[in-house]
Amino acid sequence: MPGTAAHIKRPPRSFTMTIVITAFEQSPDGGKGLARDTRVRWALEEVGLPYEVRLVSLCAMKEAEHLAIHPFGQIPTYEEGDLALFETGAIVFHIAERHAGLLPVDESERARAIMWMFAALSTVEPPILELAHAKLLEGDQPWSRERLPLVRDRVRDRLRQLSARLGEADWLDGAFSAGDLLMVSVLLRLKPSGLLDEFANLAAYAARGEARPAYQRAFAAQLAINAPMP
Repeated sequence: MPGTAAHIKRPPRSFTMTIVITAFEQSPDGGKGLARDTRVRWALEEVGLPYEVRLVSLCAMKEAEHLAIHPFGQIPTYEEGDLALFETGAIVFHIAERHAGLLPVDESERARAIMWMFAALSTVEPPILELAHAKLLEGDQPWSRERLPLVRDRVRDRLRQLSARLGEADWLDGAFSAGDLLMVSVLLRLKPSGLLDEFANLAAYAARGEARPAYQRAFAAQLAINAPMP
């Protein structure tokens, strides 16, 4: 029947073009896995794709060569043959669309997994990033002490909603998907704040994501770049 999972068409997989992603030459987080190249590495590891990494300095990110790929001067970028992409969500979606392992075959389940990808980046991550900015970039402002509790409460509101939806399930919607990959990546930003530990099921959910062998390989690869020289 038209529209069933059996009729979903995916672009043919390429075995010849080398995938190249960019990452910080020296990550601001010191290799804790919070830089967004870790998310792309994780997706590539989940689907079993080899890749190369081109390291860029903070200065090089603002130069014309890098800006030609990423107009906002950030990382990561993704290059495969003539294709060049920026924006982590778009890159992970591209990988998931073309290689089995991150999106369900069933049409409805697939749509819900994509929904959770958007939810992670558009609904859950913004208040978490606002908290990071409030602490790191605005902490010395005279109004910071009054504002910070308000920002933390906005994060709690999102976590409370997500916690209620997840319940006792292992993953957001059945099997692990790209939606979980991005949601776990977003939640891991909260570990230093202690907010994640206020929601036991979310802390356990993030830990399950971290325990996946593909995440472990991705984390180790980015940590190796940032490890101090002996």
